[in-house]
Amino acid sequence: MDSSQFHLLSLFSDGGLMMYPLVMCSLIALGVMIAKVYTLVVADRNTRKVLSEVEAFAEEGKITEAIKVAVARPGPAAAILVVGLRRISHGDEGKELSDAIKTTGTIELGFLERGLVILATIANVAPLMGFLGTVVGMIIAFASIEAAGDVDPTLVAGGIKVALLTTATGLLIAIPVNIGYNFFVTKIDHLIMQMEIGAQKVLDIAYTYGSATK
Repeated sequence: MDSSQFHLLSLFSDGGLMMYPLVMCSLIALGVMIAKVYTLVVADRNTRKVLSEVEAFAEEGKITEAIKVAVARPGPAAAILVVGLRRISHGDEGKELSDAIKTTGTIELGFLERGLVILATIANVAPLMGFLGTVVGMIIAFASIEAAGDVDPTLVAGGIKVALLTTATGLLIAIPVNIGYNFFVTKIDHLIMQMEIGAQKVLDIAYTYGSATK
């Protein structure tokens, strides 16, 4: 074990019991953020390309080919295109088509937002855990003074160290998690816009080229 690992373990040990839930929060947040990055990158990949390809096939009346293109490209906008185009191919228009698009959009939005509640909770709770550790550390420091009957820096140093370590750890967890949360929200807003474009494409295809597919 090198000196840096020993130093980290020493800091963890000196931070007291509150370090355990803080480390657990950091591990959960890291796992969720890695999963969200992968999910959103896949969802955003080649969305503009699939929209243009689907529109090109629809203009030629090739709804089946347009469906195949949308199925081959994962993502929320592609999912809306698949559902809408299949409805159009079966002759559905109007309210039935709109309801199918809205339902698919709601499902896809729920999938995109999965895990955000966990990140928001950790971003809010981690600093509070750190402050709780601060309170515990100060209690330890004053209890040491009370037991000794004298104000000795060596007596209160341990409690103050616990207070500072837990506060710093809570903030170190909350800051990147909060940044990641805001990044994911911005990315999801972008994907929602793409979903709306996809829905509009489907409606345009239904109204413009739907009669050619009946």
